[in-house]
Amino acid sequence: MTNFHVYVGQDAHSVAPVIRKIGPQDIGRALAQGFDDFRAMPSHLAFLCLIYPLCGLVLAYATSHQNALQLLFPLASGFALIGPLAAIGLYEMSRRRELGLDTSWKYAFNVLRSPSIPAIAALGLLLVAIFVAWLTSAQGLYTALFGPEPPASYGAFFQEVVSTQHGCALILIGGFVGFCFAVATLAISVVSFPLLLDRDVGAAAAVATSVKAVRENIVAMALWGFIVAVALFIGALPFFVGLAIVVPILGHATWHLYRETIVRDPAQEHPVDLPAEGLGTPVNARVAPHSFLFPWR
Repeated sequence: MTNFHVYVGQDAHSVAPVIRKIGPQDIGRALAQGFDDFRAMPSHLAFLCLIYPLCGLVLAYATSHQNALQLLFPLASGFALIGPLAAIGLYEMSRRRELGLDTSWKYAFNVLRSPSIPAIAALGLLLVAIFVAWLTSAQGLYTALFGPEPPASYGAFFQEVVSTQHGCALILIGGFVGFCFAVATLAISVVSFPLLLDRDVGAAAAVATSVKAVRENIVAMALWGFIVAVALFIGALPFFVGLAIVVPILGHATWHLYRETIVRDPAQEHPVDLPAEGLGTPVNARVAPHSFLFPWR
């Protein structure tokens, strides 16, 4: 049980995060601050964000050559499910900028030295599991409607989707299933990753806080989810290249949304600049690589 703090944090008796009531104006302010961070730190664009359009192009190539054309859209849209994890370096950069510290791109890797890194990894694996479940559901729905044979080509598949009853069912049912996965991901991750970066509360407390924040701010969080979905859709249209701008803005804005939603408690926050050795974790608190999967060992 020595590694149980992965889920409950180093201090199981730490003060629970206090949640504010937020509204659309707070969402707008977080987006404005995220855009301001992006303008102030454009050098991180190439290093942290160009991977998104590259991944999109790789997906298009892979699905067309592996007889998996039906999974192109689920794969592309599914990146939004693991986006909160992928953007964690952006949260760190926004955190440093708000404190007036150096924002050189190398500091994005400071997250690897965070005392919460095992909990972050555990939560990241949860998002990956949701992503895999989404792909499995998408493939199962396609098989149920169209059979086991993959589409012959992009054109043929598109024509079948827009002109047949099975295609209509695929759009409606697939859209609903995707919406459910997106809502679940939003609920568990909207503030959990920034919270873990800021405080060592543990994965369970971070997820519980995120779900509670969504429950207490339904309208504002629904607006945030809608904005994220529309922004990602628009960014993906020009061969995913627009994501190189959309993703960093949303990533920075997520940090500021966390600040709007969770009341700051300096006594509970991690120091920003941690010692290099031990990945920032005291020797007596280090955990084995498998600990976030098997905390009872």
